[in-house]
Amino acid sequence: MLLSPRQNQILDIARDNGRVTVDDLAAQFQVTPQTIRKDLNELCELRQLTRVHGGALFPSGNENVEYESRRLIAAAEKLAIGQAAARLIPDNASLFINIGTTTEAFADSLRDHTGLMVITNNINVANRLRMRPDFETIIAGGVVRQSDGGIVGEAAVDFIRQFKVDFAVIGVSAIDDDGALLDYDFREVKVAQAIMANARHVILVSDSTKFERTAPVRIGHVSQIDTFVTDRVPSPDFARICVEGEVRLIEVLRGAGNGES
Repeated sequence: MLLSPRQNQILDIARDNGRVTVDDLAAQFQVTPQTIRKDLNELCELRQLTRVHGGALFPSGNENVEYESRRLIAAAEKLAIGQAAARLIPDNASLFINIGTTTEAFADSLRDHTGLMVITNNINVANRLRMRPDFETIIAGGVVRQSDGGIVGEAAVDFIRQFKVDFAVIGVSAIDDDGALLDYDFREVKVAQAIMANARHVILVSDSTKFERTAPVRIGHVSQIDTFVTDRVPSPDFARICVEGEVRLIEVLRGAGNGES
């Protein structure tokens, strides 16, 4: 089956951004949502895209979306999540921050804090916080991943294990329906697992698009998290998993109020 010029453009947009939505595409191409849905369904039948509610994803089960594109996906949601997570951190606390665009939004939201000790394997986080004279910012050693400035590998794991901190703020690349937390790079996963094991309170920050993605490497299970801050949880079943695992769930964009459940 030959793709139409519009379908080829839709694929290019999805490849650049990681996902597309029906409403955005309908506005961009000045066609009806029904026309876009037909395009997406045909592209999904050809396994060029993966259909999700309201749009489609560019398949990325074995590799992550480019960093700049990830940074733009759900940007408003990441900002709200970062601000909500920052409110959980008291002054003069010690914390880990790992790799991810949502953890970077969290780091940006720490501007009103004082006296923090931050250990990170994320060059972007370290660069954001290094100008704060009242923060002690410590960066892990190891292999620097060119794609996003993440520091991974055994050297980073050994470095992290030297510490025992008050909080860990982590991001993930995908969340499975059964509560599994997933990522793409096994080296990054080893660092994330060390961070979780050496913090008294683990906070997961992740927007709801991560429920629509898959990744091949298992970090752990949501029940190993103490607090999960997200824009919304799309599945009541997943919310039940959080309750059963005694995970504090904060949905920052769910209805009125603080969104906590």
